[in-house]
Amino acid sequence: MNWRVDRHDLPLSNPFGISRETSETSETVVVELTYEGTTGIGAVTPSAYYNESARSVAETLPSLCETVDRIGDPHAQQRIERELAERAPDQPAARMALSIAVHDLAARQLDLPLYRQWGLDPDTVPPTTYTVGIDSPERMAEKARKAADSGFGHLKVKLGTEDDRARLDAVRDAVPDAEVRVDANTAWTAQEAIDNADWLADAGVTMLEQPVAADDIDGLRRVTDATEIPVAADESCVTASDVPRVADACDIVNAKLVKFGGLRPATRLLHAADAHGLDLMLGCMVESNASIAAAVHLAPLVDYVDLDGALLLASDPYDGVPLEGDVFDLTSVSAGTGVRRTRDA
Repeated sequence: MNWRVDRHDLPLSNPFGISRETSETSETVVVELTYEGTTGIGAVTPSAYYNESARSVAETLPSLCETVDRIGDPHAQQRIERELAERAPDQPAARMALSIAVHDLAARQLDLPLYRQWGLDPDTVPPTTYTVGIDSPERMAEKARKAADSGFGHLKVKLGTEDDRARLDAVRDAVPDAEVRVDANTAWTAQEAIDNADWLADAGVTMLEQPVAADDIDGLRRVTDATEIPVAADESCVTASDVPRVADACDIVNAKLVKFGGLRPATRLLHAADAHGLDLMLGCMVESNASIAAAVHLAPLVDYVDLDGALLLASDPYDGVPLEGDVFDLTSVSAGTGVRRTRDA
């Protein structure tokens, strides 16, 4: 088995702001596995918030590829993910990149799209939101208007500033017919979130994501109990073992592949959340199609999709699952995840 690991600093179309930071590039690591003439592609955009970096992922991946090579069978996915977790327990992003490549390779060998290998229904993929990062109210309104004009009926608006209301009002004035969801990325206290919930509701906001600090589960519960707006946990729910502690503190769990360490652990979280009566959302970083495509194949399992990360890039050296309006067309994928390299970055 041969492998190739590449690091790409992919420029964004516009600086992308959340409450914690503003980014101008997406630091993405791609791994390609070739076995018996077939190549599988996986990728990840690691987050410093979860104590990983493009450098740490790129340095870890060769030893993990050696593990897969020693096992010698891309279809032995349970064993592969068990041994990768033993070898790199604190590097879930690196494990996820390789897990995607292994699953892509195995499905391509079977000449099946990944969703069919899992037995999922491509016609149930929810529409994706388009994310409007923190900027001036005028720029946020402009971005929202362009997204709506491009066919996106669902917007996620990043908040967590000293003037959140002006920003949301500008967006709402620009796109009065769009469904708007809000993500504060842990920026508010529980009381601030409760106070803000009144004007968020008046603005027609349909989801409030991670309003409080990740470890403030009691605060998350207070917010959920105080508002009729569905509340989503993202940073508060990293693995399947976190689901029981947030189950009565939120309405929705946001699953991002970068957190899980493999596609099998990702499905475990989705099933655990569903068993606890929570709605499910698939989210992403600002990242390449090389990683987003795998999440799209899981989308038939969830209620909400927020997989627009590649759309925020100025350019992407990989194609993924095509979008038809704001819905991914899984039926167009002939094998694997559908990712293909289009050029060198």
